[in-house]
Amino acid sequence: MQLFKNTNFDFLGKKWIFIALSLIVTAAGVGSLILKGGPSYGIDFRSGAEVRVRFDQNPDPLIARIRSELSKKISGEITVQQLTGTPELMITTEVKQERELNANRQAIDDTLAAMFGDQGGKLALNSSSVAQLVERLRDPLLQAGVPLSEQQLQDLAAAIHSFRSSRGGIIRDFNELRGVAGVTPQVIEALNKVAVPGHYTILSADVVGPKVGSELRHQAILATLYALGGMLVYIAFRFEWIYGAAAVLAVFHDTIITIGLFSLFNKQISLTVVAALLTLVGYSMNDTIVVFDRIRENLKLMRREKLESIINLSVNQTLSRTVMTSGLTLLTALSLWLFGGQVLNGFAFALVWGIIFGTYSSVFIASPLLVFWQDFVDSRKKKAPAPVSKPVAAKPAGAETKPAGPKANGPRQPAVSGGRKAGRG
Repeated sequence: MQLFKNTNFDFLGKKWIFIALSLIVTAAGVGSLILKGGPSYGIDFRSGAEVRVRFDQNPDPLIARIRSELSKKISGEITVQQLTGTPELMITTEVKQERELNANRQAIDDTLAAMFGDQGGKLALNSSSVAQLVERLRDPLLQAGVPLSEQQLQDLAAAIHSFRSSRGGIIRDFNELRGVAGVTPQVIEALNKVAVPGHYTILSADVVGPKVGSELRHQAILATLYALGGMLVYIAFRFEWIYGAAAVLAVFHDTIITIGLFSLFNKQISLTVVAALLTLVGYSMNDTIVVFDRIRENLKLMRREKLESIINLSVNQTLSRTVMTSGLTLLTALSLWLFGGQVLNGFAFALVWGIIFGTYSSVFIASPLLVFWQDFVDSRKKKAPAPVSKPVAAKPAGAETKPAGPKANGPRQPAVSGGRKAGRG
């Protein structure tokens, strides 16, 4: 399918505009990384505990209070940050020793329970476990004349928690439970006696030790460098070394810009983000190879044309493929970013910006590098001095001069002069 036919855009004529844009964005990202002391790593790459909490109201006014209460129980850096567009907080503590992990995780649970949990002796359902709910419901249900076996009670509590999870972890009124398997009016009445919905729920909790975080960070850097190195070798073998260098520099440009954007937008780099960066490396490299392959084909067919004209023609010939592939992939990444939720947000963010910068870097970064190299080689040839011919050594006096022509031992060939041989008179 051809979206564009016989296009003749002067892509390389606009190269300086895009090179300037790349320099500005790269400088902004690198400057942000320097000012912030490097990327902001997620819990995967640094040691500590990370708890994601959802509230039944906007938690922004609670942030300072939660941080203050946690600082009384936990030493070291504590981060309490609201996730954009959600009533959720990410609470992160950094530790330097393994034994502090579980203590910090428990301190977060205890602090939240003390601030928003047990109210007037009643259980907060949204932040309770199945075992806690079973314990609270057993006696009230017996008193209400609802005899349940231990297994039936466990199944009832599990069904209530499953329904709670389907509502984003928050139930605001026990009447919402009507229709859940096993929930009768007597069960709702018993819940009203011993429990309240509660103001928060813990959506996830992760702990990573210092050794594991350091190893993961080291392995992520190595994985990216190995990917770039492997592709450099492949393209240098498949094309020429300058093609490989140009492609790797373009992909390195995409990666640096994407990491810089993470710093500018205060986003954390996690394992899923590293997966997105590696995906981006392969995607951008593939796009560059398609353009380079067409350039190589045209170089064989148009030997007398200038390299810049050949590159422009090659990019125009692959334009439909580039727009279709990049456009459809970008739509998918945008969908993940907008509707994928907080877990996939970093992954989708890296893909969206990586695809945008990766697509234009194949045209406006990798291709101009070939032109710059060719100009550099041509200028070196012009400056190179002409080769000096060797002086012929003088022959000593009396030396016999060898007659030119046929070998002395070979048959003598008649000399040919003019057009026809002279006949006998």
